[in-house]
Amino acid sequence: MLPIARGELIQIFRNRSVLITSFVIPIAVCAFFIYQHDVFAQLASLGYIAGVVMFTVCAFGLYSTVVTTLASRRQNLFLKRLRSTAAPDGRILAGLVLPATVIALVQLTAIMIVFGVVAGAPDNIGLLVLAVLTTVAMMIGLGLATAGLTNSPEHAQITTLPVTLGVIAVASWVGISGTEELALLKRLLPGGSATELVMNAWNGGVALGDSLFLLGPTLAWVVVAVTLANRLFRWEPRR
Repeated sequence: MLPIARGELIQIFRNRSVLITSFVIPIAVCAFFIYQHDVFAQLASLGYIAGVVMFTVCAFGLYSTVVTTLASRRQNLFLKRLRSTAAPDGRILAGLVLPATVIALVQLTAIMIVFGVVAGAPDNIGLLVLAVLTTVAMMIGLGLATAGLTNSPEHAQITTLPVTLGVIAVASWVGISGTEELALLKRLLPGGSATELVMNAWNGGVALGDSLFLLGPTLAWVVVAVTLANRLFRWEPRR
C-alpha cells in the first residue's frame, strides 16, 4: 500500500490540474471566509464558516482528487496492472486515495487552527474532530462511487459537480437557516448533519448527546457510498 501511495503522491505534485483543485481552490476559498469571518458570523455563525471550510476542502481537495486519480489510473490501465499483482483490491484503493486523504487532513488541520486563532477556538475540539473524520470517510466513499461512473480525468470535471456543489450548498443552507425548520430533511441530506455537528462543536450550547446523535446520518451515508462503490467501481475502461 505505501509504495502505491508514495508513487501517487509524486503524481499529484506533477499534475497541475490536480494541484489547482487540491490546493489553490480550497485554500483560496477558505482564506476568503476566514478573512471575512466577521461578515459571515453576522450572517450565520462561526460554526457555519467552519462547516463551509470543511466541505470546501473535502469536496474540492479530497473528493474531486480521488475521482480524477482513479479515472486517470483506470484509463492508462494502471489499475489493471496493479490488480494483476499480489496486492488485494482494498490495499490498492487505499494506496491510491491515501495521499489525497492525508493532504486534505493536513489542510483542514492547518486551516482550522488558523481560523481558531483568528476568530476564537471551538467549544469542543473532540466533537469537531469526529465531524471531520466522518465527513472525510463519506467523501472518500462518494469519490469511489463516482469514479465508477467517470470514464476519464476530463470527464471527472463533470461527474464531480453534483456532489461537489451539492454538499457545499447543503452546508450553506443548514449553516445559514439552521435546523429549526425541515430538520429531518436537512439532516438526511449529505453534509447536512455533519454541518450541524461542526456548528455545535464550534459554537457550543448544545448537549453532547444531541450532537453525537448527528453522527448517525453521516455514517449512514458512508455505508451508502461504500455500497454504491462496490456496485459501480470498475477496474478497466469500458469497451
